[in-house]
Amino acid sequence: MNPFISLFRKRLRCGARAALACGMVQLAAAAASATGLTVLMGDDLAAHSEFVQHLRAGQEPGGRFDLVRLPQGGADTSQALEAAAAEPDRAANAGVRTRGLRTAPADAGMTLAVGVPAARAALERPGQQPLVLAMLSRLDYETLRASSPALRRGDRRVGVLLRDPAMGDQLALVGAVLPNKYRIGVVATPESEPLVRELQRAAQGANPPWDVQVEYAPDARSLAAALHSVVPRSDALMVLPDLIGDSQAATLSVLRAGAGAGLPVFGASEGLVRSGGLAAAVSTPAQLARQARLLGQKLASAGAGPLVESATPATVRVNVTVARGLGLRLPEERELTERLTVTR
Repeated sequence: MNPFISLFRKRLRCGARAALACGMVQLAAAAASATGLTVLMGDDLAAHSEFVQHLRAGQEPGGRFDLVRLPQGGADTSQALEAAAAEPDRAANAGVRTRGLRTAPADAGMTLAVGVPAARAALERPGQQPLVLAMLSRLDYETLRASSPALRRGDRRVGVLLRDPAMGDQLALVGAVLPNKYRIGVVATPESEPLVRELQRAAQGANPPWDVQVEYAPDARSLAAALHSVVPRSDALMVLPDLIGDSQAATLSVLRAGAGAGLPVFGASEGLVRSGGLAAAVSTPAQLARQARLLGQKLASAGAGPLVESATPATVRVNVTVARGLGLRLPEERELTERLTVTR
């Protein structure tokens, strides 16, 4: 046989196998999107509601979307499930079937819990359906892992989608905005240790590595002393998504300390940027909804133990007024966002 014909046939067979494999992956993804999705909500936070709206908008035609609203007010899980079953929420959810948790179909393709109360209820609910816990902070996840045996067991496929981008993305943003600066100052609480460790690992793995200066503030009264110590050793300050980042008063204290020393402040929320931070790497509810669906598809081949992902991609937000006051000329938000994507 002509060797050129033989080579052509071999390449044709390889191409056919590759096309078949690609088609199987696409079919599997489409099937996962079209199966039933049961969404649990335990609060009415605006970001969570927007996240659910994007989930619903991304549902494939023919797929079932069941929204379960757990009652608020601090009732324990068993009471919450009974109430949800007895009084299903039938508020304005056109095209969405909303039901109590007890009546959720046994053949649901995936359960997705939004926020901490819903995550706790989902973990306590018996079942073997793949489960995604979404819109959690890193500290939320660490608390759940320590308190929920169901999250530590390996008999159920569980995915955890953190709402904040990884610390590596946060540092990449600082590097893009402040080239040739390598000292990052952080004030943390004792409960923030998992975040501090993640930040330190990302800093050590960077090239060149970052010099992370950490001071701890066990309570509000010690925050000023911690800032007084860390500011002179820093080129920029970072507000972690912890008790300080969640407190408007504590965040404003960090912003005032940075402004007084001429230091830019970075963080992981749009609110920080609006309040006077220089920039933040955040992930929008729309981005998180898309990632949650992809994470659910990954669970089909996941092994034992939770599959944990930080939010990605990250979107950059910049306070141009603060940048001007610091004498900085920054690229546009879109360009900085693209840089983070390339860095990753």
